[in-house]
Amino acid sequence: MRYEGSMRGDDARQEVVFSYVSTEQRIPADHPLRGIRALLEDALQELSVHFEALYARRGRPSIAPERLLRALLLMVLYSIRSERQLMEQINYNLLYRWFVGLNPDDEVWDVTVFTKNRERLMVGEVSERLLRSVVEGARGRGLLSAEHFTVDGTLIQAWAHRRSFRPKDPPPPPGAGGGKACLRDTHESRSDPEARLFKRSRWVAAQPSYLGHVLTENRHGLVVAACATQCSTRAEREAGLRMVDGLERAGPITLGADNAYQERDFVEGLRARGVVPHVAECPGAYRRVSHLRAEERADAGFGVSQRARKLVEKVFGWGKQARPVKQMKLRGVRRVDWLFRLVMVTHNLLRLQKLIPAQ
Repeated sequence: MRYEGSMRGDDARQEVVFSYVSTEQRIPADHPLRGIRALLEDALQELSVHFEALYARRGRPSIAPERLLRALLLMVLYSIRSERQLMEQINYNLLYRWFVGLNPDDEVWDVTVFTKNRERLMVGEVSERLLRSVVEGARGRGLLSAEHFTVDGTLIQAWAHRRSFRPKDPPPPPGAGGGKACLRDTHESRSDPEARLFKRSRWVAAQPSYLGHVLTENRHGLVVAACATQCSTRAEREAGLRMVDGLERAGPITLGADNAYQERDFVEGLRARGVVPHVAECPGAYRRVSHLRAEERADAGFGVSQRARKLVEKVFGWGKQARPVKQMKLRGVRRVDWLFRLVMVTHNLLRLQKLIPAQ
């Protein structure tokens, strides 16, 4: 039976010599990566002078650090498992090529360029400066709260197995820790010596881990400060105070936190810095001594700060959804800290891409 109206198309394939449609024309005007790339370009432009200082004035030209950072942000945005797979996808994905800044005919880089340039970018504190630049851009658009913040931490699984822990060689001298010897004093992982066995619940097994710390503002949940540290029972509170010290503020601020921060040193440290503590109290049978004053507990903003704590949980939920915050593939606290900040930069860019049109 023959149908009328159109003839059969030709399935024969013929290679073209020239293409007159650029990658810029192929990307839809309303694609989310367009907004993210525009915001990223503003931040990278501010770092251009800093990049000049990181590289030698003479010698063979290297791959532009801006392109390396765009590629790493793509890896976080699209949950790409490894840098090798990232290079494979950039090779044939025109969207990725456009975002990074490569033409269709440009050869992709060898995967070792990330290994060779990562140390240079870490020494230059590029992820920290990039996060600060993105935050300043959001502040210039009036998207940040200047008075109300939230702090929290999350467990990051290290790229090591608990069976890799062995006694240190040579063993530490007796009494080196000034008291009872802890596991971290006598044992270390052969895969990642800086990772520590840690758990936040007695119902699960301890795993080699790091701690990621985030300070968010309470208006839109944007990350204003972030860092990663080795695990310890005091690391969250110490990192929280350090991040508060780095805030630019013109007057008193409030800081919300969960009951893990309900410790005397932390609460008094906030008061000494002119910060109103909105730290949750332990309910019911788990109730511990509260170090809040009556006026702080009765403050009308206390309940608002507690309700706003879910914004920082969304950051961790997004970061652990097939992204590096769930398990870091880099070893050592410096590398984990550097990549953790880069993930928070990606989160902010994704949020700003949605907030700015609405604004």
